[in-house]
Amino acid sequence: MQMPSPDTVARRHEADPSAPDATAVREPRRNRRSQLVASWFAALVSMGAYCLAMALQGTYPFGGRSRAVNDLGNQFVPFHARLRDLMHGDTSGDLFFNWASGFGTPFLADFFTYLMNPFSWLVGLFPRDSLEFPVFLVTLFSVGLAAGLMTVFLGRLHAGSPWLRALLSVGFALSAWMISDGFSDPMWMWGLVAFPLLGIAYDWCLDRRRWVLGALLVTVCWAGNFYTAAMATIAMALVLLVRVLLDGRPAAERVRVLARGASMTVTGVLLAAPVLTVSLKASKLSQPAPEVVYKGSAVTDYVAHLFPGGLAAGAPRVSVGMLALLLVATYPFIGRVPLKERFVWLGLTVAMAASLVWQPTILLWHGLAMPNGNPYRASIALTAVLVCVAWLALARRPRPKELLRGAAVVLILAACAGGAKYMTRGPWILAAGGLVFLALLIALHHHRADRRVRAWLTAALAGAVFLSSTYTVLSTTRLRDAHDWWKPKRTYDAATRAAYDQLKAADAWPASRTETGPNGFAANDPMLLAGQGGRYYSSYLPAATAESLQGLGAGWFIQGRHTNSFNDPVGRAIMGVSSYLERAPGPNGFVQRTAAAPPVVTLRPPGAPLDGTTRDATVFARQERVLGAKVYEVPAFVRAGAITAGGADTALVTGRGWPLKADRPRGAGATFTAVCTPGTEAYLHVPWLDGRIKAFGKTVKTAGKYPMTSIPLIPLGAVPADGRVNVKIHSNRGQFIPRNPLGCLDRSALERTVRQLRTTGPERVEATGHGISATFAPGTKGTAIVSVPAATGWRCSVDGGQARAPRTLGGLMAVDLGDGASRLSCSFHTPGLRLGLAASGAAAALLLAVAVGHALRTRTPRSMSRSRRS
Repeated sequence: MQMPSPDTVARRHEADPSAPDATAVREPRRNRRSQLVASWFAALVSMGAYCLAMALQGTYPFGGRSRAVNDLGNQFVPFHARLRDLMHGDTSGDLFFNWASGFGTPFLADFFTYLMNPFSWLVGLFPRDSLEFPVFLVTLFSVGLAAGLMTVFLGRLHAGSPWLRALLSVGFALSAWMISDGFSDPMWMWGLVAFPLLGIAYDWCLDRRRWVLGALLVTVCWAGNFYTAAMATIAMALVLLVRVLLDGRPAAERVRVLARGASMTVTGVLLAAPVLTVSLKASKLSQPAPEVVYKGSAVTDYVAHLFPGGLAAGAPRVSVGMLALLLVATYPFIGRVPLKERFVWLGLTVAMAASLVWQPTILLWHGLAMPNGNPYRASIALTAVLVCVAWLALARRPRPKELLRGAAVVLILAACAGGAKYMTRGPWILAAGGLVFLALLIALHHHRADRRVRAWLTAALAGAVFLSSTYTVLSTTRLRDAHDWWKPKRTYDAATRAAYDQLKAADAWPASRTETGPNGFAANDPMLLAGQGGRYYSSYLPAATAESLQGLGAGWFIQGRHTNSFNDPVGRAIMGVSSYLERAPGPNGFVQRTAAAPPVVTLRPPGAPLDGTTRDATVFARQERVLGAKVYEVPAFVRAGAITAGGADTALVTGRGWPLKADRPRGAGATFTAVCTPGTEAYLHVPWLDGRIKAFGKTVKTAGKYPMTSIPLIPLGAVPADGRVNVKIHSNRGQFIPRNPLGCLDRSALERTVRQLRTTGPERVEATGHGISATFAPGTKGTAIVSVPAATGWRCSVDGGQARAPRTLGGLMAVDLGDGASRLSCSFHTPGLRLGLAASGAAAALLLAVAVGHALRTRTPRSMSRSRRS
């Protein structure tokens, strides 16, 4: 079928905006220069509004208020610190393995998921002391690029003023999703870019051109962040389906367009296959996320979230500004738009809106897993479609009566949302400001024939968009900063720099570890401070790592998806920690401690009781088994009195331990006694206790909760001369504590054990990016213990023999040296990488074949044409 040229269609549209239909009207190619300028204009307006709002709030980099809230401070600033260190060769490990966190964890899935936004790589251009600035630029530049590309895509959707669609693109780039969700997750910000990129790629399918380039755009989107790219692919595929349904070409050609889009998408996704195979495999091997129960969304809350400037949970964040909302509400009443087009586009909008609050489709949007924390992350998809509908309305130059009907709909929506918690001062002010947009749009229609007046009105509209966008960001940010949950984390300040300098000065890796300790700059302190420790927070934290560290007495949060450091000297000795930070009064809030430590690779005599051969009665017994020596005294733990003044059952429950009932107001608590050797150090293991512990004149508060929060071993103090240890426990709720939770450490026995391990240990320990090796005296027998959690992917060989998966001791890697050996070598192989590379290679071969075939087909007609001329 011969399609009319874009210039012909555009001229036809200028005469009659309703002809032929929306999907056939394209931006004339002669307007590319103005489109480029308008795209830059959209980028600058959106970035300028965001920066101005940050400056008015005094937020970094325009003030002293940190912007590192929630996961931005806990995860992504530390991850970017590690990326910078990797780029400068200033850290242990490589892209495949992270020696810093969790005492050694896989890293490629983290890199693919959290650090593949191309703007993230700007971090390598800045000094480490300015770490937060390039992380801010990730957000800022993603906003600008998304606005610019959306301006281009809207021009492909329907012809019209590039300046007007640039203003709608600002609403997309600074949507409520971006302000509330996306800004704190730099990798998700690439999702803003992915929507218009995929829209452009699918638009090429309508013209049956640029299949190879379209597949590459799909790859860029999925590689940058596959999580949001999947949402963008679903949304823009639905937009393509709508455009095909409205297209006037024959049915067979429509099917070919859809087939072209499907093949382009599959090929592009396969090119990015390593990102998917590695991440999905890591997800399956990770510590399970807490179960999430979807509670639904009230209609009034959902409607309220159509208005900008608020912050409340309970509904998808879909606002794209008052200008877009007014136009979307006007769209059903625009008579110039064919009825079929209105029906199909509004049907898509309603269907997508419903899909965000229906559990089966919520799961579909989010990869068949209910998101932890916010079930409405896919609301970014609806924001893109709302902007599309708003542009289809504005491009038709709505008449005053149509705009007034749309304003009436907005007024009804405001009345319905009036009782929602979301509708605070900011949303009401911005809703009232919608009258300005209404007046300007009506004026634009009245002066549509006067180019000069129209230019001034467009400039006024741009100013209104800029100011309203600025206030939207400012209002939402102020609401967020007032919420305890969103309290910003300190990331890189004077104390952080001091900690970094001290840890770097003490660095002894791989002979021993320099532990960041539980100081708590961020949940990923080892990456932020460049040490080697137990703290690690990631969706890909291996279950093997979480279980082994918690089983040895370390704590965890979020059901094991955030591990913590050891609080006790035995745990530190097991992991080869020779230096660690500890909380202490002072200007920096910490002090550095040193300890005699065995090497990271140690030796146990033949016949060491590995995992699966014995059962540990207590955490102290497990630590001793891993250490290879007895260093604890575990006394009988005897209960005296009752839980409350009214009395309670004090009998032990087999398999569960001591029952505790919640204290009544001023309750007496439960008192336990034990007898240990004077001078030993008492430690208590009550991992799930929610309450208070009183011992040796001090009180320790705990907030354990099975299985979410596990408390590490608690140091109580030195056992007095009479040997009696009295522990009083106040419980905040009914719960159980272990039968024998007390262990008394003989420090001298621990020191002898450490000396023994150093004496019998390897002559040399070496580490590469994702491998570790040890050299022993020739003929050494026994079991080599590598103080690294045995995550899936490790392979070890002895004296160059066949590499096998190691056995475990307390969850750490254990390798039998056989009849005698001198060399142990272990290397980590990323699960899922080989499969992903194979799929990517096949897709690359297909893409190359298509490109070569296309070049040959186009070259042949040209050669024949030159032959005729000659």
